[in-house]
Amino acid sequence: QDLCEDPHLLVDGMSSHDFHQGKLGNCWFVAACSCLALRKSLWQQVIPDYREQEWDPKNPRKYAGIFRFRFWRFGEWTEVVVDDLLPTENGELIYCHSNVRNEFWSALLEKAYAKLAGSYQALDGGCAAEALVDFTGAVAESINLAEGKYGEVISEQMKLFEDLMKVHKRGGFISCFISSPGCPSDAETALGLIVGHAYSVTAIRKLRLGERLLFSFQAEKLFMIRLRNPWGKKEWHGAWSDSSEEWKKVSDSERKNLGLTVENDGEFWMTFEDWCKNFTDVDICRTVNTSYFSLHKTWEKEMMFGAWAKHPEPLLNRSGGCFDNRETFLQNPQYLFDVRKAEDKVLVSLQQEDRRKYKKEGKGDNITIGFEILKV
Repeated sequence: QDLCEDPHLLVDGMSSHDFHQGKLGNCWFVAACSCLALRKSLWQQVIPDYREQEWDPKNPRKYAGIFRFRFWRFGEWTEVVVDDLLPTENGELIYCHSNVRNEFWSALLEKAYAKLAGSYQALDGGCAAEALVDFTGAVAESINLAEGKYGEVISEQMKLFEDLMKVHKRGGFISCFISSPGCPSDAETALGLIVGHAYSVTAIRKLRLGERLLFSFQAEKLFMIRLRNPWGKKEWHGAWSDSSEEWKKVSDSERKNLGLTVENDGEFWMTFEDWCKNFTDVDICRTVNTSYFSLHKTWEKEMMFGAWAKHPEPLLNRSGGCFDNRETFLQNPQYLFDVRKAEDKVLVSLQQEDRRKYKKEGKGDNITIGFEILKV
């Protein structure tokens, strides 16, 4: 209450516009929060019993300055408890903050995540998929758009569009960034995109155009994607950007039918083709739906825990090295599974314990690990 008169955990629910990145290089965390805010069932897992955690002006004695959050870590939900003391400068929050002065969920969630990582400093630099896995237990997959030539090969582009649309519809998450070695991070491209900066994908749409519009665009369908910049400002200036010529050809009523709003809030639309050409990397987090009551019950899930443990006794040594070490390679931990149908897909995700907590000791880089899939 030192910061405002009527503090709340949430004001008018949660939306992906609620908050902005502060003075910490954790755009990846903020982009993940933008994605999380789109799915009530998922953020309620991260902020459990959010109504009970709310400040109650009628019952001030009930408030003890304590908040609970949950993160999915290494196969189980881990509860993190924090107090309400937040880092400020001249009465303003330094790090993640809401655009409503009396809303604090984003700042408190960030504090809990920093506690899990060991410090705020440990959150400097990362990828959005890491945080999304911690928020949801999803399975992450990274695609290099440049290497896969998605900007050039239209057939590959369409396949990716359909896949991403399916992921988005089924409650998954997508974020993207531009990696440009040798170019300083936070540099701006000619079209207003920020290099080395995580954007969250907030919508993917296939739009059928009316006859009046067909004449303007010479295409029957538009493949569109909507992104959000965690800063809450700085947007794309190219085709379909907020004040572009393309929007002027679309009447207000048509725009409403398409479900497209245009405001200067860090959120913007672009065509999927432009997106493939301008971004270099995309992180996809699939929420693996294993419920028998679901329309999209498509996955069986299995989790294995293991370690590359060294042992002087050769038969107990589980640290066989990579494929180059032919004599010892087969001593690595092995797991067998069957694929019974030709059309079945297998998604393998290898995770290691989070190393951020070692950052304050000058370490904290991920260990180089990998796996081979062999047909038996």
